[in-house]
Amino acid sequence: MKTALLTGIRQIQVTEAPEPSIVNDHEVKIRVHVVGLCGSDIHYYVNGRIGSQMVRYPFPAGHECAGEVVEVGNAVTRVKPGDRIAVEPAMSCFDCDQCLNGRPHTCRHLRFLGCPGQAGGCLAEYIVMPEASCFPIPQKMTMDEAALSEPLAIGMYAVKQSVPMQKTAIGILGFGPIGMSVMLPALSRGASTVYVTDKISERLQRAERLGASWSGDPQKQDVVGAILELEPKGLDVVFECCGQQEAMDQAVDLLRPGGKIMIIGIPEAGRWSFSVDKLRHKEITINNVRRQNHTLQETLEAIETSLVDLQPMVTHRFSLDQIKDAFDLVAAYGDGVMKAMIDM
Repeated sequence: MKTALLTGIRQIQVTEAPEPSIVNDHEVKIRVHVVGLCGSDIHYYVNGRIGSQMVRYPFPAGHECAGEVVEVGNAVTRVKPGDRIAVEPAMSCFDCDQCLNGRPHTCRHLRFLGCPGQAGGCLAEYIVMPEASCFPIPQKMTMDEAALSEPLAIGMYAVKQSVPMQKTAIGILGFGPIGMSVMLPALSRGASTVYVTDKISERLQRAERLGASWSGDPQKQDVVGAILELEPKGLDVVFECCGQQEAMDQAVDLLRPGGKIMIIGIPEAGRWSFSVDKLRHKEITINNVRRQNHTLQETLEAIETSLVDLQPMVTHRFSLDQIKDAFDLVAAYGDGVMKAMIDM
């Protein structure tokens, strides 16, 4: 089969590899149809690491995917050959203290597609996954939607972990795929006013088309001053979706006393810094978001019932043979890219 391998910093190549085989009764072999490129894939491509997770070359990346079941183990009951599925990239043990306490996303023995030291990725024609990671989708759902249920589930989880959305004023700092994945469920749950910032004008325009009340570029204006002029009491919750210290500082300034920061963005730096004085006086709550937990099925149902529309997220398409062009485009934030999809 064909697979794409990271071979060095900003180096990726398509090569031939043996097809994977089912080795236990609860595994499922999947023909991958489409893969979405994620910001974490780009971190590995550009930096060779995310924090302590360092790439050892060659390495197959990718974790946002959808495909068709081609073979199942003897004990599999959840799916059958021919089923179209979304893939949950996290593979939990379901036996440790975290899993038994309803936190499989922080499993002590977690393996994650395309994560160094854990599991190879899905930029391959075939992968094998546990049946617990396979979610059947209806015929009317596209493979793009199924693959993008993964980042949308992160946004759904972040919104559910934040504050009740009804009649809230929220901020989304960074309107890439995760920022959009936050805004769509926030609006569907009743957020009344959404303020969006980003440094790419096409993304700001897209945010306003999708329902943002206001958008601004922090490179061109004082976004904190502009938002607080409209919301003098401050925002109820701010979602940090870009991994930038500047945005984190803005989040603290934008919040009302008792407000909440949801940290979703992955920074290149190893530490965040905060103004203790502002955090203490405002009694701000800081909540990290680790992927998603128990929201993928809910997300698929929201897509199926048209509660959210993911189609505006897809801006570019590439074949597997064009994989380096895709990674370079996303790494450079070129051509107003939001989400690049790889057709396998």
